[in-house]
Amino acid sequence: MSRFTGPRLRVMRALGVDLPGLSRKTIESRQTPPGQHGAKAGRRRKTDFGIKLREKQKLRFNYGVSERQLRRLMLAARRSTGPTGEALLQLLERRLDNVVFRAGFAPTILAARQLVSHRHIRLNGKTVNIPSLLVKVGDEVTLKPESMNLPIVLDSIDEPPLTRPEWLSWDEDSKTGKVAHFPSAEEIPFPIEVQQVVEYYASRI
Repeated sequence: MSRFTGPRLRVMRALGVDLPGLSRKTIESRQTPPGQHGAKAGRRRKTDFGIKLREKQKLRFNYGVSERQLRRLMLAARRSTGPTGEALLQLLERRLDNVVFRAGFAPTILAARQLVSHRHIRLNGKTVNIPSLLVKVGDEVTLKPESMNLPIVLDSIDEPPLTRPEWLSWDEDSKTGKVAHFPSAEEIPFPIEVQQVVEYYASRI
């Protein structure tokens, strides 16, 4: 399944949660699922499979990854020494496009991915264009000097989409984010039952 390019607010209403990586908009004023029978659908009892699917879709849509990418990350998480769910969340948070977003350079992860793909981002002083790169502790992320004046960047730095996480230190003078330590599950910026995602994939990969 390819990345979603349709109405983002509709996705968040269907999942019943705000996904800051997907959109700066919120579902506060329209919390029912989309569609003619959305209000009734919201009252239906979710099946066990439906719950697992919803939690998996939260990750897919917030981080903007394809089904294939999420499966690959799940396999990598299974090989880690810690709990699989926590390892999966950490891998998603460590993606370069997400770090650019969490540093406040872009309003969404999609916008951050475009900054990376268009070679506006430097990692440890070197220009990179691979959004899926995984950062390490001590890595520094910043913009190329000529990219500092992009309107989307100026707006995001002036009004960051989220409070910068504790695991990402910020130097205001140089506009540089540095990975202080790996993120924990508690620092995910939306509610997620990651064990449901682990169980979803238990018999699928």
